[in-house]
Amino acid sequence: MNTFIQKLTLLFTDKTLRNRLLFVLGALAIFRVLAVIPIPGINAAQLQVFLQNNQFFGLLNLFSGGGLSNLSIVMLGVGPYITASIILQLLTMLVPRLKQLYQEEGEAGRARFSQYTRFLTLPIAIIQGVSFLLILQREAILPGLTPLQFATNLLVIVAGSIYLMWLGELISEFGLGNGISVIIFAGIVAGLPQDAAQTLFAFDAAKLPIYAAFLAAGLAIIAAVVVITEAERPVPVTYAKQVRGMRFFGGSSTTYLPLRLNQAGVIPIIFALSLLLIPQMAATFFATSHIAIVAHAAAQIQHFMQNLLYYGICYFALVFLFTYFYTAVTFDPHQIAENLQKNGAFIPGVRPGHSTTEYLAKVITRITFVGALFLGVIAVLPIAVQSFTGISSLTLGGTALLIVVSVILDLARRIDAQISIREY
Repeated sequence: MNTFIQKLTLLFTDKTLRNRLLFVLGALAIFRVLAVIPIPGINAAQLQVFLQNNQFFGLLNLFSGGGLSNLSIVMLGVGPYITASIILQLLTMLVPRLKQLYQEEGEAGRARFSQYTRFLTLPIAIIQGVSFLLILQREAILPGLTPLQFATNLLVIVAGSIYLMWLGELISEFGLGNGISVIIFAGIVAGLPQDAAQTLFAFDAAKLPIYAAFLAAGLAIIAAVVVITEAERPVPVTYAKQVRGMRFFGGSSTTYLPLRLNQAGVIPIIFALSLLLIPQMAATFFATSHIAIVAHAAAQIQHFMQNLLYYGICYFALVFLFTYFYTAVTFDPHQIAENLQKNGAFIPGVRPGHSTTEYLAKVITRITFVGALFLGVIAVLPIAVQSFTGISSLTLGGTALLIVVSVILDLARRIDAQISIREY
């Protein structure tokens, strides 16, 4: 406890740390101001009904930091940047040059990879902006816009998304933590008071046991998310003595290679939601088609998506599969085995080279099973809780919980590292 108080005191008394913290708070204040400035002419009542009935836009509202819920000038949020990042990371499997840039060329390669992500963010933001405005006009949330008004609104919301991307990178450089994640985290936290007020407004004394069980289950799930997020499988690694000429240098030393239980983070949930909810958007477009077959197919898709049991099963299966897929993209056992061999390191009881590659692939496959199962359960928990309690404001798990826990843990690690550097 004394150590915690000392570190907390140092956080506010050290000039550099205090400036970093104040920079983050100032940037988030700017973001929240922008998130409440709406584009003109919206129908607020129709917007709320639309968001409640459309899960896809509910997810996008999460990544816009709540900016989409009132059609603010930053309604796109950091969604285009996240989409661009995901696309480029998937392309590393198809384009060897991108893979080399991302994994093998160090800081300079990652800086260029980030630059490519920024370039790709702009066209994605334009495409999303046009799609949003057209859908909102069709749903009577926005009035009929002239070409000039449409272009002006598009320019404003695309500029808002690019500004948030820039703001997030400034937070990463001059503040604490990953800026993009911090912005999403701030949007989620900003929506908590409204969710709490909604729950209190609909409070029913007869459901008091349900609320108590929800609170207990919520604490247990948060603890489980922390444990799984931090869990690692240590693989022992031994560095042999180095021989130069006729002399031996150094001695055998043993360390370990930490393999995280959840290598993929929250990305598989985003992939699965996109794959499930984009057809739902297409069905919404074609539901009023004059072609009978098309309208019937769209109605069947909508009916399937509204069945929580079928939707939950498909959602769980996709998250499970995408966890393995994304882990295969980001974790290369062959490259790690080569790096160990080049540095004179080996896993005890395993031959260097191909045998090491097979061993690492076997280990990562086993621990990814646990991580994939965990992500799948967390993803479908909101659906299960709402089905069981019948209260839409009570949600456990999902993307928001994973993001909140991950950002808090990352901030705690970064602050602790900064404090430790100054203590020494």
